Amino acid sequence: MAQRAGGAGRRWALVVAAVAVLLALPALIGALPASDAGTSAPDLRDRALASSDVAFTGYAQAAGGLTLPVGDQLTSVADLLSDRTTMRAWYRAPDDWRVDVVSATGETGVHRDASGTWTWRYEDDVASRAAALPLSLPTAPDLLPSVLGRRLLSEAADGELSRLGAERVAGRDALGLRITPSDAAASVSRVDVWVDAESGIPLGVQVSGGQTGGGEPAVDTSFLSLDLVTPAASVTAFTPPPGADVRRDQQQADLLDTGRQYAAVQLPATLAGLPGRAVDGTPGAVGVYGRGVTLLAVSVLPGRAASPLRDTLVVAPGAVVDDLGVRIAAGPLGLMLVDNGNRGTWLLAGTVDLDALATAAAELPAPPRRGDR
Repeated sequence: MAQRAGGAGRRWALVVAAVAVLLALPALIGALPASDAGTSAPDLRDRALASSDVAFTGYAQAAGGLTLPVGDQLTSVADLLSDRTTMRAWYRAPDDWRVDVVSATGETGVHRDASGTWTWRYEDDVASRAAALPLSLPTAPDLLPSVLGRRLLSEAADGELSRLGAERVAGRDALGLRITPSDAAASVSRVDVWVDAESGIPLGVQVSGGQTGGGEPAVDTSFLSLDLVTPAASVTAFTPPPGADVRRDQQQADLLDTGRQYAAVQLPATLAGLPGRAVDGTPGAVGVYGRGVTLLAVSVLPGRAASPLRDTLVVAPGAVVDDLGVRIAAGPLGLMLVDNGNRGTWLLAGTVDLDALATAAAELPAPPRRGDR
């Protein structure tokens, strides 16, 4: 995760007729009985993780149940986690795919190659290039069940896994797998992943939890249709058409600028009992802590970025404001700002509870002054 606030913010680590027809399909074929298999939870996890080389094409839809009170900050993330996102995917390999986000007003295509991604906004005739980075703001392709399922399973310990039986997802037999996080700081109560019995591809993912527990999942994503065919290379490749407005992804520039401004920052080895993670390529002003489903990201924000975000958070329902700063919970996602005057502001964000945010805030040092070395 990262943070972006206003124009100078920082970044972190969605035809309509065709979609309507597809949405009707699961209600028909989903009623057919699913076949369970005597596969253990750890073995099913391993099959899902090994599916990254399986090619496919498919439609998927993700629904977010989070309301992020971030005002003009993190607008794209807030929309992604609170709205319904419909995607058409063509997948050849981990570094060779295309995801078109379909909305009532048009389509936006994201094309991945060995060096990074192209985002093509057809209606605006704008192509944005982004290099492959270890941390980034979440985008629609991150909500594909295949991507999200493998990421959440990648660090799940055997003792956190259990089987759920089977269902029909996208007209296919899907074996259920539940992650119950064991970390004391976790705000996610469970993650349910439905794995294709034939290929191992995660077909559906539901993430649940938060301060109140229960209710609708914070994130619910599933394939509506899936075909195990290899799309042509010409489908996933992208070259900006003549006359297109070609730009550099500004969020990447924001991240690098944060690193330059606060190059001397020294983050602790652990926060709130969560171990720090070594993430190559991240600037010193960004730290990531935790494991698997339970993650906490920390970043320094300058005052002009932090001030409007703080103004929004302090009036949010359930906000806790005290000597440590202001913190809120939106489902299983926690956000906190820790003010250090002219030294900048710490932003903490992740799938941890409010107590863990407070503990982490108390353990953070004051950020260095801008430009310190």
